[in-house]
Amino acid sequence: MTANTKANTAPTASHPRQGGFATLTFERNVAAPVSALWQAWTAPAARAVWASPSPSVTVEFLEADTKVGGREVSLCKVEGQPDIRCEGGWLVLQPAARSVSYEVISSEGVTQSAALVTADFADLGERSQLVVTVQLSSLSEDMEAGYRQGFGAGLDNLAGVAERTMVLQRVIRAPRSVVWGAWMNNETLPQWWGPEGYSCRTKRIDLRAGGEWVFDMIGPDGTVYPNHHQYGEVRTEEGFGYSLLWGENGPKHADAWASFEDEDGATKVTLGMVFATAAEFQTAKGFGAIELGLQTLGKLERLIEKG
Repeated sequence: MTANTKANTAPTASHPRQGGFATLTFERNVAAPVSALWQAWTAPAARAVWASPSPSVTVEFLEADTKVGGREVSLCKVEGQPDIRCEGGWLVLQPAARSVSYEVISSEGVTQSAALVTADFADLGERSQLVVTVQLSSLSEDMEAGYRQGFGAGLDNLAGVAERTMVLQRVIRAPRSVVWGAWMNNETLPQWWGPEGYSCRTKRIDLRAGGEWVFDMIGPDGTVYPNHHQYGEVRTEEGFGYSLLWGENGPKHADAWASFEDEDGATKVTLGMVFATAAEFQTAKGFGAIELGLQTLGKLERLIEKG
């Protein structure tokens, strides 16, 4: 289910209006662990980063709910052309193994195609492999060429995003409602956010969709690190997406998200980040961002344990 296919599927004079069926297969070997590739493929905040196949195309997500039975609706916009609408849904989600989704593409109220998209993931250690199979039914015209081009560009973007995606996970021994309440709370979030020895000094905080958190993180040596988090969609007790800026209204250095899942009476927390550039990802990884991030989640768990 990929919005990026749509920019190349609008009718043109060179595309005859005829229906057709096709099975298309795409394969990518990615220089990232399968956990990062899976998050880049499924997390709405990450999908928004790689959805557009070219700078001339804008993809606007109207709805994005990555769970079995969840829907994704987006508009693909190209100047001078009608918007192309993609409505899809997730049918199967087997983490780091397989997803199955469907999508229906239309323009100006006319359905153009329907497709079943199966993505299979293979763990190759520090690398991973993705094989995507698209069973395409073109209704108003032959969409095969557009799908080949659109999926090709989209998967190239996806590979680049996965290679600068950082994923942190921790299972916290508490119900999902409790973990959510300790995170999305104006009073408690600043108490635990940051690695061991760090503290937060809040300037403004509003943990709602469209809200923000402007704060300074203060290191053990007194160094001040200005931060600005801007929140996107928030799904209560399920997850949210946000942007990380270098200081108030500063440059963005990552698109991030957090998700919360029930796991045998506990809660599995996933924190993901797509860094703006590969260089920023390597710098963060080099100074121990993964270890420091896991310390942060450990502080969350300790706060919850204290009640």
